[in-house]
Amino acid sequence: MAEHAAVRREREFEFTQRDFEQIRRLIYEHAGISLSPAKMDMVYSRIARRLRATGLTIFQEYLSFLNENPDEWQHFTNSLTTNLTSFFRESHHFPVLAEHAQDIKRQGRRPMRVWSSACSTGEEPYSIAMTLIEAFDSWTPPVQILATDLDTNVVRHAAEGIYPLDRVEKLSTAQLKRFFLRGTGSRAGMARMRPEVQALIEFQPLNLLSPAWPMREPFDVIFCRNVMIYFDKATQAKILTRFHPLLRPDGLLFVGHSESLAHVANLFRLRGKTVYAPVHPH
Repeated sequence: MAEHAAVRREREFEFTQRDFEQIRRLIYEHAGISLSPAKMDMVYSRIARRLRATGLTIFQEYLSFLNENPDEWQHFTNSLTTNLTSFFRESHHFPVLAEHAQDIKRQGRRPMRVWSSACSTGEEPYSIAMTLIEAFDSWTPPVQILATDLDTNVVRHAAEGIYPLDRVEKLSTAQLKRFFLRGTGSRAGMARMRPEVQALIEFQPLNLLSPAWPMREPFDVIFCRNVMIYFDKATQAKILTRFHPLLRPDGLLFVGHSESLAHVANLFRLRGKTVYAPVHPH
């Protein structure tokens, strides 16, 4: 107990269990993110930055400020969102995507629509775009990619398509030469996506818990990887129920390596390693 008290005294701001529980409730209600009790230190460090930014010194004052200033909700949400990603993460998904594109190409169906529903800093939708440029063997394939994320900061960064060289170092030399431009001058040490790749993607901020989504036309593919782990089962089921009518009958849903949709077996059936297809009644 003395050790915990010492830790609390070392903190710049007082942070109580009540503060933590209120923040847990607010981020769950606003974004569906279910924070475990073990995340107390993480929550303190991230929200303490917002106290400094707003000139406040007490967490309860900040929570009151949050309720009185709608613009602060986005900063609050961005602070508690984790954005861990990389190019061609979970690489087994991309050959499946390419094969699906070939099927669509053979059917002569136009265009192929893909949704990256938690695009983070853009590595996922750009990996999708590169895969489809190769699958259709064209810089202007019949493809529309929608990339969305809850965090407005990362959506803005993703749309720029500029990355430090260490973010692209695991890509092959051929991929780097084909799809990236090397920065010069003030952009030295950076790599930029080619405009032809960027042209295939529309970036938009979107909260998956929003009561209305703007999409109406169905998608051939939805990526929702390593997102469900932040939601409880009820929230997962709510989102997956909304995905279902937005997928074509022969569409594919890609999820993360530790995610299972067994609890919505009435909506999706396993098609491959963390790849699902929608279930439709006969």
